[in-house]
Amino acid sequence: MAQESSKSAPLTTELKSHGVILGAFTAFLWGVHLVNAVIFQGHLSALGVAPRTLHGLVGILFAPFLHGSFSHIASNTLPLLVLGWFVMLRRKRDLLYVSALSALVGGLGTWLIGPSASVHVGASVLIFGYLGYLLARGLFERKFWPIMGSLAVFFLYGGALFGVLPGEVGISWQSHLFGLLGGVGAARLLARPRGKDEPTAPSVERSEPKKLRVEPAVRVPAAAPRAPLDDDTDEELEALRRRVGRR
Repeated sequence: MAQESSKSAPLTTELKSHGVILGAFTAFLWGVHLVNAVIFQGHLSALGVAPRTLHGLVGILFAPFLHGSFSHIASNTLPLLVLGWFVMLRRKRDLLYVSALSALVGGLGTWLIGPSASVHVGASVLIFGYLGYLLARGLFERKFWPIMGSLAVFFLYGGALFGVLPGEVGISWQSHLFGLLGGVGAARLLARPRGKDEPTAPSVERSEPKKLRVEPAVRVPAAAPRAPLDDDTDEELEALRRRVGRR
């Protein structure tokens, strides 16, 4: 039991950090909208993206945090939480990268081609950025889990892709389209090449088979032959034998 609880502790901590990040971000969006609606009577929405105007460029920074009505921010809250959590599943800092690039590309694209005398606000630019990132990640990485994630997101939110087409009045399809493209660009920049997540096998040195070392033959000099006994020595031995025999 102790081992199981120690293994689940890091996962629980990670999920809690995801909840804290997304909860704080959502609370910030709602807080900004309440301040705008109650104190400023909605006038802060004028700080959004105004196409082809100088102050409209500054509005790229503020537009994702502003909403036109309570129904507007309410409709954005759930997909922002779900898709934002999917983005953070691998790395929490990916949410920051994808959000920044989606807001930048989405804001600039809207500023370039949006209709004159209009102001574009809303976190939908981030939502479509998350959607584009999650759909394109499997395409760029071509690995099993990213592909499965892309298919799951397409199954859940694929119908939202119609929001990038012009048609409905009051909907900023420009921010949807360019936010989506910003998310695709983030998926390309953050894509991991094949094999990077896979553990590499330890390198094994190939050793050649040891050869039997044969020492060279050593020539040992033969023992020197004994010198033959001379005649004097033979006579002395014979005399000694005779003396012993007499005794």
